[in-house]
Formats: sequence, C-alpha cells, structure tokens
Amino acid sequence: MYFPENLEELERIKTECMQLVQKRALLSGVAAAVPLPGVDISADITIMVELLTEINKRFGLSEEQLSQMDLERKKVLLVIISSVGNELAGRNISATVVRSLLKKVSSRLAAKQVSRLVPLMGQAVSAGISYAAMRYLGRNHVEQCYQIALRYMSNIDPRFTGDVIDI
Repeated sequence: MYFPENLEELERIKTECMQLVQKRALLSGVAAAVPLPGVDISADITIMVELLTEINKRFGLSEEQLSQMDLERKKVLLVIISSVGNELAGRNISATVVRSLLKKVSSRLAAKQVSRLVPLMGQAVSAGISYAAMRYLGRNHVEQCYQIALRYMSNIDPRFTGDVIDI
C-alpha cells in the first residue's frame, strides 16, 4: 500500500497533480474545439475518469489502495474523507460518477453546447468553457486529496507537525 510518507513528498505529489490537471484541461479544451456534436462530452468524461483515477492513485486514495489498508487505518481515512466532503476518494471512478460530477457544472456545459451554434467564435467559447470546467473540477479534487492526506498523516503519526485540525 502506497501513501505519502512526509510533507515534502505530499507537496511534490500535489504539484505533479496540478500539472496533470493543467494538461488534461488543455486536452479537454482542444476536444471541445472539434466541431462534431457529442465529441467534447465523450472526451470530457474519458479525460475526467482517467484524471481523477490518477490523482487518487498518486495520493494513495484509490479504491484498490484503501482495500489494502488495515481496518483501523481505513476507518480513520474514511472519516477524514467524509469530513472533507470528497465523494471521489477511495472510489472506483466510472463514467457514471463523472457524469454526476459534471452535472455540478452543467450550466457551463449547457453554455458550451449553445455556443456551438455560432461558427468559429462558438467553438472558441466552447473550448474555453470546457478547459475551465475541467481545470476547476481537477484542481478542486487535488486540493481535497491533499487535505485528506495531510489530515491522515497527522492522525497516524503524532510527530507530524502539519497545519491540520484533529478530528
């Protein structure tokens, strides 16, 4: 079972994940610029499934990694995940899960679809909205995973001196 061992490693993982989010958001924006109906939504779902799965794995929060933990540590981690309000850590990330997540930014996605009606300018607006939505969702997940890992580290190692609140 992999889990970040110290604050320096955790910071490195956060930085790498933020860079990964940036790359995937750009890819989403490019897919949205393709003037074929439905291509952008399919691409967004695929990109987001892969992105969230990779972020979970890097922070030691994938479903598989949690299943390998002993029961007591797993309980602590699940309480922390719940307190942070993260619905994605420790879960299998599927297209269904991503669809429900994308509903949270549905107004942006609806605007993206409407903007397709305006040639060229609509594609640029659509690409920008897709990029922004992907970036927002990805960065938010990285921040939550970071907080989960930070709180978990402080709970399992009393010598840890991070700025976290005990639960």
